[in-house]
Amino acid sequence: MMKDVFLGYERSNGFGTRNHILIIPTVTCSEFTVRRIARESLKYYNNPDGSIKVLNNPYGCGQTGEDLEQTTRTLINMGINPNVSGVLVLSLGCESVDYNKVADEISKYKPVNFLRIQDYGGLKTVETGIEKIKDLAANAIKEKRNETDLKNITAGLECGGSDFTSGLASNPVVGKVSDWIINNGGSTIISEVPEFIGAEHLYAARAVNEDVRAQIFKTVYAFEKKLKEEARVDFRKGQPTPGNMEGGLTTIEEKSLGAVKKSGSAKVSGVLKYGERLSKPGHYLMNTPGYDVESVSGEVAGGANIVMFTTGRGTPTGNIISPVIKITANEETFKKMEDIIDFDASPIMRGDETIESASERLKKLLIETANGRLTKAEINEQDDFAIYRIGPTY
Repeated sequence: MMKDVFLGYERSNGFGTRNHILIIPTVTCSEFTVRRIARESLKYYNNPDGSIKVLNNPYGCGQTGEDLEQTTRTLINMGINPNVSGVLVLSLGCESVDYNKVADEISKYKPVNFLRIQDYGGLKTVETGIEKIKDLAANAIKEKRNETDLKNITAGLECGGSDFTSGLASNPVVGKVSDWIINNGGSTIISEVPEFIGAEHLYAARAVNEDVRAQIFKTVYAFEKKLKEEARVDFRKGQPTPGNMEGGLTTIEEKSLGAVKKSGSAKVSGVLKYGERLSKPGHYLMNTPGYDVESVSGEVAGGANIVMFTTGRGTPTGNIISPVIKITANEETFKKMEDIIDFDASPIMRGDETIESASERLKKLLIETANGRLTKAEINEQDDFAIYRIGPTY
């Protein structure tokens, strides 16, 4: 019988499934310098369990209010994620993001070094940055995996390129695995709020209390209202997407009913802002858009140290610091995209396997991945990251 444990890197706020060094540019103006530092530092730290990773942050200036707070929160919480051993925060020096706050908040949990380009100039910043990466690498190299239980798993639950097989097979399989994680004291995060439209009442019925139930309805209705009033779009006319319709989905309600299956049957513990960290274990809804890369990035900022991602039509989506397990129940998709998809649930559709037995296989793969087995997205260096913007640039 499979043991409900994995080998992870112990941090002050949990266990990591990976051991990365992360460079965070607090504004897009810093990105060229950051990428040069990373490129020239790789020889000092690069192993199967971790590497030097750079956040693709195209924002950080010309932002105000909640939009600026959301960007700042996401940068901080990506650095705090347990999959990160140490962080280099690199600022230009005049951006809207409070770079001191970013560095200070992350330093409460792990080693952090900080650089400001306007203090050094370009080449000197690169030279100094490489030395600071060497310092972080010396610490990361010493770290070893230790056995822990599933209470230290936080799994993101995502879907993209859905078709008729998603709601019938792959999403229910993920739902079973989500319940298994929750029953063992761990956490799961589901997102993509617009894909709850038409199924929000079924999900809200599982709320732990009336306050959470009200938050679920408020979050879904506010998203639809925002689309109608600000984007001047009736979301129900824009979804399902052309790809979804080619895959056999007919309405947003049908798509939502399938998407919510990823959440299993656990009680809903709360609703999170985009990129907000969990305060206690449980199953949560995070307020993200349906766009896969932004959605997964929000979950990982929220603490997801592994992601289960279902797709009917196929997508290469990955994440910069967390392994993304790609799952399909479409036999043709798996045959064509085996180089980017990790798990084949299509035997369910042929009647050769049950949802329960497929979930046992997925549990095994999740443990192996948490222990260090690379996903296809990692092998392909699909280091995706994007922040959800909720305001204009000034």
